[in-house]
Amino acid sequence: MQQRQVTKYDEFVRVAALVNSEPIPFLPESNQVVEQVEGKTLVVTIPALNEEETLGAVVQSIPRAMDGISEVKVLVISDGSQDRTEEVAADAGADAVFRFARRQGLAKVYKTALSEALKMGADVIVNIDADGQYVSDEMPLLVSPILSGDADVVMGSRLAGKIEEMSKSKRIGNHFGTWVVKKLSGVPITDAHTGYRAISRHAALSMNVLSQYTYTQETILQAGFKKLQVLEVPITFNRRTAGESRLVSSFFNYSKKAAFTVGKMVGSQHALGYMMLAGMLSMLIGVGLGTRVMVHFAITGQVSPLLPSAIMAGFGFVFGLQLLALGLIAGLSTDNRSLIEDALYVIKDRRK
Repeated sequence: MQQRQVTKYDEFVRVAALVNSEPIPFLPESNQVVEQVEGKTLVVTIPALNEEETLGAVVQSIPRAMDGISEVKVLVISDGSQDRTEEVAADAGADAVFRFARRQGLAKVYKTALSEALKMGADVIVNIDADGQYVSDEMPLLVSPILSGDADVVMGSRLAGKIEEMSKSKRIGNHFGTWVVKKLSGVPITDAHTGYRAISRHAALSMNVLSQYTYTQETILQAGFKKLQVLEVPITFNRRTAGESRLVSSFFNYSKKAAFTVGKMVGSQHALGYMMLAGMLSMLIGVGLGTRVMVHFAITGQVSPLLPSAIMAGFGFVFGLQLLALGLIAGLSTDNRSLIEDALYVIKDRRK
């Protein structure tokens, strides 16, 4: 059983006794106070959309015993499935099945998965796909760094591991998308689009998925912005044995929506800096043009032939002021979001 040493107050008690002979009731009298830490609860979330052919095997393959884990629960989230996905999940031994009557999209499904897993008392949450392409036996590799306190988020990297099958276009797209997310988030990763990942309870409480399409890039960006520790482990990515991907209907469509998600997230986080920079640049151009016009006017007593420069100088200076004002408003909005997320953290931190 793991133990955590609680702060000792010996020195403080000794100093306090010099000025007060009466005992201090709210301080522990023993210097051997320890808190017993029980085994952790792991909730494995499985998003599923019409995956009756493979879901049962995935649920049954989830390891129910791991070092440092006292209880493993399986949560299946059916995204408006029209087949027997829910029945298959229940028959295979899933502890809970959450069903959307109408398709919501992967981002909403993942957001719901985190919320429901937290309600189930999760200390660690692992997300795995329902198509059987990820190997459940590799789950301890993702969970271990979280249990040891070395990571808040652990991602299974296909590109650093073994890939049985992946089209050339998807490989190129994954490499490029990963490079963009790595540069914007500051998180050193090799596979930004993997769905096989583990997160701590703290990370789950900190995440607020706003995307309407996919969560993969947004959660990495949030992890980077919130200074969460992210690690990667190489994993095996198997060939899909049934059906086709329900998420990526086309590479172009996926890239377009993912780019919008990334742009929106980065813009909202850094709007103040971008607006201030653009505003100062516009004002400097306005001042430069205005100075030229004023020097000419001082020499000749006329604005002509620099009237266009005078107009542009006024426009640039006023436009710069407007950008600065918008930047301040964006900065206040970012601060308000931070305060709201702090409140949401406390609200969501309630076990069932």
